Amino acid sequence: MVAAPPVVEATGVTKRYGSTTALHEAAIRIEQGQTHALVGRNGAGKSTLVSVLTGLQAPDDGVVTFGGEPAPRIADRDAWRQRVACVYQKSTIIPELTVAENLFLNRHDHGRSGLISWKTVRRKARELLDTWSVDVDVRLPAGDLDVEQRQFVEIARALSFGARFIILDEPTAQLDAAAIARLFGRIGELQRQGVTFLFISHHLQEVYEICDVVTVFRDARHVLTAPVGDLPRAELVAAMTGEAASEAGASDRAPAVHTAPVLEVTRASLPGAYEDVSFRVHAGEIVGLAGAASSGRVEIAETIAGLRAAGAGSVSIAGVRPRPGSVPAALKAGVGFVPQDRHHQGYVAQMSIADNGTLTIPDRLGPAGFIDGRRRDGFARSMIGRLAIKTPGPELPVSGLSGGNQQKVVMARALANDPELLVLINPTAGVDVRSKEFLLGKVEEIAESGAGVLVASDELDDLRLCDRVLVVFQGRVVAELPRGWHDHRLVAAMEGVDLDG
Repeated sequence: MVAAPPVVEATGVTKRYGSTTALHEAAIRIEQGQTHALVGRNGAGKSTLVSVLTGLQAPDDGVVTFGGEPAPRIADRDAWRQRVACVYQKSTIIPELTVAENLFLNRHDHGRSGLISWKTVRRKARELLDTWSVDVDVRLPAGDLDVEQRQFVEIARALSFGARFIILDEPTAQLDAAAIARLFGRIGELQRQGVTFLFISHHLQEVYEICDVVTVFRDARHVLTAPVGDLPRAELVAAMTGEAASEAGASDRAPAVHTAPVLEVTRASLPGAYEDVSFRVHAGEIVGLAGAASSGRVEIAETIAGLRAAGAGSVSIAGVRPRPGSVPAALKAGVGFVPQDRHHQGYVAQMSIADNGTLTIPDRLGPAGFIDGRRRDGFARSMIGRLAIKTPGPELPVSGLSGGNQQKVVMARALANDPELLVLINPTAGVDVRSKEFLLGKVEEIAESGAGVLVASDELDDLRLCDRVLVVFQGRVVAELPRGWHDHRLVAAMEGVDLDG
């Protein structure tokens, strides 16, 4: 008996963006009816593989087949929709349209008059949802649906094109435990009906709950594929990190002892983001907040910086409780802040280095709200020297700088008000190696000068300089690791895996 060809197979897939190799001779083989997990740390190549498997990008080298047949031409979108669909973490449902309109967007039936027959559209939508056991009123505006309902509608829409291979990209990131259980139940039902899934998740315990096979990518390459039941959790984590017992690089900086707290977070909660979070950061101490993208670590850091207001609990900066949800109040209390996305939150691209670097200190640049240009430029030149920003002068727009130098400008702005607490979110994302080393070295200097530092990141290199790391998982602080942690133990805690269990 001849075995059925795999639902999808990619072999030798390479994808480059300039000098960056996003995938290098990567491979994956997904059999009919499987729920197949794809895991890996940030930058492993997962998103690039998804873009290749869904026809959004063509590989530079390698082959993709569906059911043993070559993948369609990139331009043939209908053919791709018949073979594969992706339900992304960020919904593609249009909230202003009804469920029925979303299900049959650009596929409406027209009556003899040439006008759309909405009665027919609604009937076909109800039939489609009934076929796949999705209990949603097709007349509702899609914006009224909760996250779980939107996901089920997107799955049904994908199946309506004929696709029986569906990629689920972080499907549980915004779901509570009950909704996750229902999603897993639906996946099982659809699997029994012949639907195949590629399941991408940062929560490794979910891989063991729902998946048959797991593939690991690391550093743009395929590392292993194995049946989930045959792969111990410690070995899976080791495959993701590259070394089972790699120790954190030890810093020469002496840890802060017996210093006053510059940050006290007490039983803080923000519905849908984090719950009952308490911790301290002392003067001269570097504390890490580690966790996956949906863990709540970013929201905790943004609450401290004044971008969000906790629904309960309190935040105290150097003994002062700034008004919740107020960035100016946090700045006044002594917070310096490097946000997660420098492009949208960190700087104004067409403004000069001097203007960007002094946005937080207009009161120091002249009397009564007037800015003295010479004073501003003098401050900017000092900042350029302190942070080794490569520029012909302070008047250059930030858009003219490299990514690493742009991030140095954002750091300069954070340091301009001589903060007692520096809050950093993914501080080295998207910068070159030399800039990364420089920025992390500067963070250590700031701590040595007596400021407290909070680093919220999922990058291990960002966390190695920390005196201790608090691990956030599903909105709660679940572990605290002192300096000297092993990569595999930190990653396991971030992914929700108990290596001792």
